[in-house]
Amino acid sequence: MTTLIPREPYSPEELERLYPKGLKLQLVQVFLRHGERTPVSSRFQNTGLAPCNSPKPRPVPYDAATQLTILRNEDLSSWNGFQFRRKMESFGNRDQSVVAVGAGNEIEGICQHGELTDKGRETTYALGQRLRHLYVDQLGFMPAIRSDSEDMYLRATPIPRALESLQQAFWGMYPTSARTLNFPPPVIVARSVSEETLFPNEGNCRRFRQLARLFADRAASRWNDSEQMEYLNKLWSKYMPEASPKVAVDAHPRLSGIMDTINATDAHGPATKLPSEFYDKKGRAVIDRIAVEEWFAGYNESTEYRKLGIGALMGDVVDRMVSTAVDGGWRSETSASGSGKPGDGKSIKFAMSGCHDTTLAAILSSLPTTEPTPAPCWRSSPTPRVAAKKTGLFSSLLGNKPTAQQKLAPSETARAPIESFPEETRESLRKHYVRLRFNDQPVYIPGCASKPENHLPGDESFCTLDAFKEIVDKFTPKSWQDECMQNLGQGLHGPNDQERSPAGF
Repeated sequence: MTTLIPREPYSPEELERLYPKGLKLQLVQVFLRHGERTPVSSRFQNTGLAPCNSPKPRPVPYDAATQLTILRNEDLSSWNGFQFRRKMESFGNRDQSVVAVGAGNEIEGICQHGELTDKGRETTYALGQRLRHLYVDQLGFMPAIRSDSEDMYLRATPIPRALESLQQAFWGMYPTSARTLNFPPPVIVARSVSEETLFPNEGNCRRFRQLARLFADRAASRWNDSEQMEYLNKLWSKYMPEASPKVAVDAHPRLSGIMDTINATDAHGPATKLPSEFYDKKGRAVIDRIAVEEWFAGYNESTEYRKLGIGALMGDVVDRMVSTAVDGGWRSETSASGSGKPGDGKSIKFAMSGCHDTTLAAILSSLPTTEPTPAPCWRSSPTPRVAAKKTGLFSSLLGNKPTAQQKLAPSETARAPIESFPEETRESLRKHYVRLRFNDQPVYIPGCASKPENHLPGDESFCTLDAFKEIVDKFTPKSWQDECMQNLGQGLHGPNDQERSPAGF
């Protein structure tokens, strides 16, 4: 929601430390939070904040006037681009259709709630350029010119801003000048929203929805009458609606909704600003702390919460790594490399998923990660900052030796628990390493960093794949859809969560 100012690219000395000569990079998985967007709801219009767009002659900060859609040619043999200008309609005073007009009487450039803005397109395109600089220019891991995307896996959630951000990042990494004339359309993988696990899916997992509400109610009982909330009321209560005059976790708007509007408006310059009280540093620190507890404390405290919120996705992440290490490579039937016959195609080297801050925070809170030294885009805390995620979470798999590429049958290791692996396979996994980076900063997983046998000698940020899988296995559901229907009405900790393991171990 807010804008991240990325650090400078890695220096040669930093690269030498980050990528030891004794290891070879084999698989990269990137989870990128969508770019800057508009608020998800109209709030605080009583402050003079224009809904979505801003009056001219100031720049329109939430510009969404021109879109790009894809149409099929008349003979249905190929696809083409089609540009159009969008105007919005609304109800008139007699319910008739009228054109929607912005605060400055403009009738174009009016966006919708939660929509990616031009600022968001710029920053996610820049992210793609940073990925190219690191993985193409500096490391030589990915090719400079592409004739296809066979060794890439692209996925996005059903939310348009996530898909558009992924497209921008891919475009930044491989612009037109870096693709051959016969480059085919890349495959972008999607899921039905009822089966989506690329974000914590409250809407389609009943037990997780219950847990989320219970943790939110607990946060309300802890914080609504606190000194910190009293401070927020001194700042913002005068702007609250008459029907809900006090600032509270469960007020209308909710405290997290106020945070959404603050961060979204702050990311787009003076034309979208709320009154200055909303950007009070102490107030923002307080709202950040409370919102983190409301939304993400469950990942740190409850195995069931981790399983249902992010466990299915992390199971996929680990499956890809194990396939790379054990099966000679990971190949997805849904990606470009799965477009031929079974067993055809290249092993995937680079995966990129367009997702949300709730995705990244859930991953980081479930492990949970820490950092060894202060970083410009991260604060040390039991759970991560919610509002400052931009470049995403990076997961890199490295091994002592490169694995030979081969034609693959479907992996038999998918979702197999680590204890079922033969010792020979586990010994191989101990020679492969996983590292997570958040906003270009390596982060440490407690269960790996605390035991010498679980990390690369001399560098605790490299977790052995064996140890990493053992940690993730503990909160990978056997059947996400079935477990979403279990323990309904069982409170914060269901019967299967009584002997829960601590996050990150």
